[in-house]
Amino acid sequence: MAVIFESVIKSNPVGRWYIELKDTSEEDRVEFCLDLDEYAQKIEDMGAEYGGDIEVHWSADENVTQQQLNEVRMEMAKFQEEIEKNKAENSGEPTF
Repeated sequence: MAVIFESVIKSNPVGRWYIELKDTSEEDRVEFCLDLDEYAQKIEDMGAEYGGDIEVHWSADENVTQQQLNEVRMEMAKFQEEIEKNKAENSGEPTF
């Protein structure tokens, strides 16, 4: 059975978003990620402890604006695009 990680998009007092990453199997294990690169690294490190068998549940605090959510979504899409491009380059598949 997969371990559940909770990823909550939050907003700090100056209006900058960040992601709170919580390992639900360990009550006191919470990481704070200021960007998606940091988030990706931390989720990879934490997931490795469970052999990569994880499930991620996403949510956002009430005070997170639509603009902040859109920014996170756009950065995630760009991040995912880079991952797919790297996979294709490493497999020899053509990239478009």
